Parts: sequence; C-alpha cells; structure tokens
Amino acid sequence: MEKKLLTTDILIIGGGTAGCYAAVTAARKAPDVRILVAEKANIQRSGCLAAGVNALNAWLGEGQTPQDYLDYVRRDAEEIVRDDLVLSMAGGFRDAVTDLEKMGLVIQKNADGSYAARGRYNIRINGENIKPLLAAEVARYPNITVLNHVILTDLLTTGSGEKHVCGAVGMSADGTGALAVLARAVLAATGGAAGLYRPNNPGFSRHKMWYPPFNTGAGYAMGIRAGAEMTSFEMRFVAQRCKDTIAPTGTIALGVGAREINARGEIFEEKYGLSTSGRAHGVTGENRLGRGPCFLRTKGISGQQEQGLLRAYLNMAPAQTLHWIESGRMPSVSNVEIEGTEPYIVGGHTGSGFWVDRGRRTTIRGLYAAGDAAGGAPKKFVPGALAEGGIAALTMLDDLPDLQQVRWDSVDGQVQSFFADYESRIRPGSAGTGSGNDVFGLEEAMQKVMDEYAGGIRTGYRYSAARLELAQERILELRGLAETLTVSSAEDLYRIYELLDRLDVCRTLIAHMQARRETRWPGFGIHTDHPDRDDRFALFINSVVRDGEIRMVFRPLQKRGEK
Repeated sequence: MEKKLLTTDILIIGGGTAGCYAAVTAARKAPDVRILVAEKANIQRSGCLAAGVNALNAWLGEGQTPQDYLDYVRRDAEEIVRDDLVLSMAGGFRDAVTDLEKMGLVIQKNADGSYAARGRYNIRINGENIKPLLAAEVARYPNITVLNHVILTDLLTTGSGEKHVCGAVGMSADGTGALAVLARAVLAATGGAAGLYRPNNPGFSRHKMWYPPFNTGAGYAMGIRAGAEMTSFEMRFVAQRCKDTIAPTGTIALGVGAREINARGEIFEEKYGLSTSGRAHGVTGENRLGRGPCFLRTKGISGQQEQGLLRAYLNMAPAQTLHWIESGRMPSVSNVEIEGTEPYIVGGHTGSGFWVDRGRRTTIRGLYAAGDAAGGAPKKFVPGALAEGGIAALTMLDDLPDLQQVRWDSVDGQVQSFFADYESRIRPGSAGTGSGNDVFGLEEAMQKVMDEYAGGIRTGYRYSAARLELAQERILELRGLAETLTVSSAEDLYRIYELLDRLDVCRTLIAHMQARRETRWPGFGIHTDHPDRDDRFALFINSVVRDGEIRMVFRPLQKRGEK
C-alpha cells in the first residue's frame, strides 16, 4: 500500500453536518489554522443529509427560548439529558439556521415573511441541496483541506498515564493507500451506528433502512478502543416509519394531521404517550395485542394535501412517492401502514455518544465530539448538529495553544503496526475468508444475535438479563472470528474494519443495557425482568474500556448550572 504521513492543526473525522460546520466555523475565526476534514464518502453528498431533508426539526420560534426546548427534550427523553449541553445547543439554533439561509438554503416563508412552521419546533425548507451548500461553503476557505474517500479506523494516542489523542490512522476507500494524520486537536463528527441489528428488509433490500446504512459507529468505536468515556448507549432509537420504504412519518403526521390508528380504525396514540418512545411503543403494543397492522389515517385528505405529500417526499425519501404512484394506493384513498425499524445508536436523536463537557471536549485530552457522536443532548437534528460543530470548533481554537504538535517518532510504532495490520488482511487469491467465515456472513451472524438476544424486531424490542448475557458471549466470539478475516481484493478491505467497529459498539451497547435495570423508554426497548420505570436509575449510565474490559460508570443527572 502507498503510505502517506500528514500533519494538520485540527483533524475533523467525518464530513457530515457537524463536521462541515465545525470546519467552516474554525476557518472563519482562525484563517491561519490548518484544518483537515476526512470523509469516507464525498462531502458533496454524504451523511444523514445526503439525499436532502424537507424540514429543520429543531428551531426556536417567536417567544420560544432555549429553556423551552430543554423542557421539551427532558420530557421526551424521560429526564436523561444534560441540561448544559441542550441549552448551549439550542442557543445556537438561530445563528446556524440564519447562516444556512445565507449559504443559499431555501426556507419556506409565510405571507408576513416569517418562517413557515411544520410543528412547534420545526420549520419547512426546500432542502434537497442542503449538503452541496455546506460543501460549497467549506470549499471557500483555503485553510481547509478535504480528503474524500478516506476511511479512518483508529485514533493515535500518546501518554502512558493520561492519554492524549494526537491524530488518526486509516486507508483510502479502495484499499490502495494507507495514511496517518498528526493533529493538535481531533474532532469526532462521525455518524451513529446502523446495521447492528437485523433490519426490516432482508437480502438485496437490507440497506433500505431509516438511518444511513454506511454509518457504522466508527467514531464511537475509535473512542471506545482509545478509552474515552461513553454515555447512554442503552437509549437506543427505534424510528416509526412507513412500511417497506422506511420513509419518515412526521411529514404525514404533522403535514396533514394524520392520526395513528390500528386495524379496527381506533386511534391509539394517546394511550401510549406522544413522546418519541411512546409513539414507537404504540405500534409495537397494538401489534402485540393482535390489533395490527397500524396506520396513519390519511384516507380522505384533500387533493392539495396529497400533492403536498408527494412533493415533500421527493425532497428526502423519493421511494415513498414512487411507492404511492406505482402501487396506485395514493394516500387520499388508502391509509399509510407504519412499522418500527431495527434499533440504532444515534446521538442526534437520543443521548448516545461520547461523554463531553460544555465545550464538547471528551474525557481524553485533544479529542472532541459533536453531532451524532456527542452524547447527552437528544433531539439535535440538523440545527443542533450545526450548533455543536460550531461550539466544538471554537473550543478547539481556544485549546490549541496548549496542544502542541506531537513528533512522528513518538507514534511511529503505532502507525507502522496499523499499516502492517491493513496489509496483512489483503491476500490476493483468497476466498475472502477467515476461519471459514466471510465479512457478510459474520455481519449477518452479528445481526441475528442482536435481533434475538438484545431486543430487536423479532422479539418486539424485548430482552432479559439472560438474553443479554448470551448476546455478550456471542458478540465476543464473533469479534474473535472477525480478527482472522482477510480479503482477496484491496477494495473490500474497509468492510473488515466496519464489521470490527460494529462489533465493538454492540459490546458496549449490551453492557449499557445490562446496567440499566429498568424500562424507561418502552418504545425503544423493554427489559422483561424490569418492565417498569425505576427512578433509582434516573442517572447516566456510562462506560470506559480499560485493559480490554468494559467498566461501568454511573453519573448523576446534571441540572442547569452544574458542571
């Protein structure tokens, strides 16, 4: 493999919403600081905004305050939130959205010029080009370098006691090159984790899922292996979506006021609660009681409303519009069937991710986190990811004087070890196997274990202590097998590391689920040994890996004003 050694001041891992905005914020503030963005795809169309979005789901309208948003998030997350993080995030909504509009984003307006609301904290946009707009803004600054199609696998660290993150190591997406980057500050701005569980759709359609299938939890896994403290992985996210297409349902529910009904035509949503978890729990509960399938009641909407839905989904989930047209079951004449997805780990919707301080510093010196990678602040959505990227960027700039560039000779052993590992896994002519398994076979085995023993779709998101213990044992077995994998083509090399990342996230997730001995978010998972909420667990469940072992850390809730 061709080897490259690069140096920069700030390394941003992930060129999605938070990563791009962090780069822009830092470049504007400090034009002499070198910034490098490493993206596994291409920042023009990568991450959760790749296909576009038709609303910004985090916004403060006239008279609304960050405290109002905190109260809303706290209720929805059943108290497990960091007040300081949510308040600082919400305080940045307006500036971030105003900035997006200056970049060219079309925000729909009312007749009086105010933003058109879609709900209490949502505004409507024409967002099919939102990611290209962010990418174009990044390109304006000469002190930002973007490396597209680069897959970073591990963090570089120094220090025998207190660690210091000083860069990262990885490879080109086609496997022909390896690179190491030394940086004074590193920002994890990667996506969450999809593909841990068996998805709704099998076989060729397995990637038709709610969350981007190429988000493997890489940032989480890098942090876990480096010994960073992680939080709230057990607050999984189960999305309620249109059946088969897995398209969002909020556009229908908010756009035309569609209510959730069971097969008998009964409205059931109030019975389970109107929180995000409650809505997911309602569909599962009604099906479990034999009153499914469940629907959003759209039958009878006007022609104008129907055309609005067709256009709205073309902006973000065109498969739904095509499904309506191809099947002939238009929403005005046929209710829209809904279902829950497999669970995801995603800090932009729930509280999973790195444990950070108000400046978005992680527990390891030199490492920061924002967006889906940062924990403790649910319901970020696009504006929150932008705001956190901006906060992290300013913090890194403040810290840079105390973060000196590490010398190459201090990390050369690590770098060469990682490079050797990459090359050892490429064996031309091999069947792409290790110990009789291939990447996809082990990935399916992982998803089967998680689905059956760690609360996937098959069990109605239910799990027990005994099942979790089995899940942990089998994930560890699969992790060992994955270490033996090789590939015959360099182009497939990254798949091994994506699988390793997912397995490491699974292991941490299971440990968190084992530690929370209650059911706080029934729509996201029910612990059958502890089916009720128990406020002895009104706390943060965190974890740190030390010497290969996961150690649990329990932290009290931090109310406004606390550090």
